[in-house]
Amino acid sequence: MATLELVAERGYDGLTVEGVAERSGVNKTTIYRWWPSKSALLGDALVEADLLALDTPDTGSLRGDLMALVNSVVRLLTAPPMADVAVAALGAAARNPELAAGTQRFFRDRFAQETTIFEQALGRGELKPEVDPMAIVDLLAGAVWLRVVFRGLPVGEDFTEGIVDVVMGGAGRGG
Repeated sequence: MATLELVAERGYDGLTVEGVAERSGVNKTTIYRWWPSKSALLGDALVEADLLALDTPDTGSLRGDLMALVNSVVRLLTAPPMADVAVAALGAAARNPELAAGTQRFFRDRFAQETTIFEQALGRGELKPEVDPMAIVDLLAGAVWLRVVFRGLPVGEDFTEGIVDVVMGGAGRGG
C-alpha cells in the first residue's frame, strides 16, 4: 500500500524505493530483494491492491451491467486516491516497458472478472455470439479515459447512457 500511497501523492516520477522503504518501515535492501526496480514494485502493487478493483455488476441486463461498469471506471478515474494512482501509473506505463507489463497484467486480471457479464448476456440472448466482449470493455473504458483524463470533461449520466447505447446498438440483439 505504501507504493500506491506514494504514487498518489508524488506521481510515478516521485516514487522511489527509498520512499517506499521509509513509509513501510523496512530497509530498502528488503524491497530490492523482491523487486529489482520501482517499475516492478509498482506493477505488482497495482495487481495486488484492492484500491483499483472494479466490482463485477449483476443488474440482470447487459445494458444495466455495462452502465454499472462504466460508472465504476468513472469513479476509478475521478475519485482520489484511485484516480491519482491510475493516471500516474498508467501514464508512466506508456514510456516504461517494465511498468507496461505490470499494467497489462493488471488489466488482464481486472477485466477477466467481467467475463461473467457477457456470459450471462449470451445466456439471456442479449449479445451476439460473435461479439468480442473485451472489445466492448475497451470501447467503454477507452471512452471514459479519453473524456476524463485527456479532455478533462465531466462525465454525467447522459454520457454514460449514450456510450452504452452506442455500443449496444452495434453489439446487442434488437431493443
